[in-house]
Amino acid sequence: MDFNLTEDQRAIEDAARAFALAELAPHSARWDEESHFPVDVMRKAAELGFAGLYVREDVGGSALSRLDASIVFEQLSYGDVSTAAFMSIHNMASWMIDRFGSRWREIDDTLLSASSAVITRCRCSASRRSTSIRSL
Repeated sequence: MDFNLTEDQRAIEDAARAFALAELAPHSARWDEESHFPVDVMRKAAELGFAGLYVREDVGGSALSRLDASIVFEQLSYGDVSTAAFMSIHNMASWMIDRFGSRWREIDDTLLSASSAVITRCRCSASRRSTSIRSL
């Protein structure tokens, strides 16, 4: 069995790594300190296809495999673990809508916006908890 990445998988890995280094890593600590959720960066990730990794192409997804998606998430987490975790959850929710939702409904950035609002509240709440723990 060959466990080497294919040429396409290497290209996916390179694209995700470049995005993480340019858009996530330089801001990660500040985002955590300020409890900031980078919606603008999420939109950039979506433009690269990272918001619908295993969603069908006919509804705007990338139609990649779970292995391909794990390559993306691994690279994104080098830049910012919280953002990579959000992207993973967003992709799971997007896939569920694609797979089990009504076929007339297309996935659009409404889901990303709604998910962003929920995650922002969770991240702020978690930040307050960790701050209060550190002050003990």
